[in-house]
Amino acid sequence: MAHASEPDPEQPFMDEATDPPIDGPTPDRLLRTGAEGPVDPEDLVRLTGKDVTPERLEQAKRLLEEHGPAAVERYLP
Repeated sequence: MAHASEPDPEQPFMDEATDPPIDGPTPDRLLRTGAEGPVDPEDLVRLTGKDVTPERLEQAKRLLEEHGPAAVERYLP
């Protein structure tokens, strides 16, 4: 079982069942392709269309540490 501060590997990073509905798409001005520089945890959360929260930032940070920039590919079509 994961500690409270660690993401639960059994749960998806972004879970539609537990996350509130999205009000609308993330504005283009807040999105980046990654070509401008490295992807940071906030970028990873934003590309999922979810609100940035401390918990999601921590999960995104761990995913980026584990998978590097390829973590983005998990959430892009």
